[in-house]
Amino acid sequence: MKIGIKGISRATATATVALTAGAVIAGSAFASTAQAATLPNPKITAAGGYVMNNGTAKSLFAKTADTRRSTGSTTKIMTAKVVLSQKNLNLDSKVTIQKAYSDYIVSKGASSARLIVGDKVTVRQLLYGLMLPSGCDAAYALADKFGSGSTRAARVKSFIGKMNAQAKSLGLKNTHFDSFDGIGNGSNYSTPRDLTKLASSAMKSSTFRSVVKTKSTKQKVTTKSGGYRYMSWSNTNTMLSSYSGAIGIKTGSGPSAKYCLVFAATRGSKTVIGTVLASTSAANRSADMKKIMDYSFKK
Repeated sequence: MKIGIKGISRATATATVALTAGAVIAGSAFASTAQAATLPNPKITAAGGYVMNNGTAKSLFAKTADTRRSTGSTTKIMTAKVVLSQKNLNLDSKVTIQKAYSDYIVSKGASSARLIVGDKVTVRQLLYGLMLPSGCDAAYALADKFGSGSTRAARVKSFIGKMNAQAKSLGLKNTHFDSFDGIGNGSNYSTPRDLTKLASSAMKSSTFRSVVKTKSTKQKVTTKSGGYRYMSWSNTNTMLSSYSGAIGIKTGSGPSAKYCLVFAATRGSKTVIGTVLASTSAANRSADMKKIMDYSFKK
């Protein structure tokens, strides 16, 4: 009789333990789900923002994500993508820097890679000059190199056409470019969602990824006389040094664009990618990015 009672007690105890363990696991899962669901939506100063999981394309944060806005130098993401999409691209082919590029910088008061007329600079180096110091002279050189036509104006127009063709092929319905660098004539716009999708596509290129994660670089270029000089460029994207797991991508600013940032970071197996447009200052742009990235990694 005692043996039977003991047997029943063991079975009951085992079932109770199993039931309790299941309840704990289920409770944990529920708590975790509830926690994700009740995360307070971050408030940002930027007029628009968007973040998605780069692996699944799932939306993680959105604020007026489909409203068209000026993009500033985040436009240069598309400039780089068009270059890297060229068939039989030779990244080591050289481009001779023209006076027109430096004249353009002066006339526009534009950000510069400080390229020197007559120097021969490789396409790869121009991509660094484009994306790190945000060189509008580098953007002009690339547009002149990879556009088609017998005149510089025709080649630039052709290149911008390629930028818009890429936008269309990516399904970016709220994006249009009228410049190779973001200094547009009123028809250079995109949205946080579209720019994020563009950046996600651009990040498929190993060359693009290598460039945009670089904090600084020193490049040896050939001078007009056949000698060489070193060009040193630092990345305007301070996120690379200030945010854990940051891997890019591009800052932007301007009178109408205000302060913009397209960004990406990887933690563990999760990569999140996003955009803020029209933030009120460089400091607030960084703060906005941090808020929505922290939020997105928790979701």
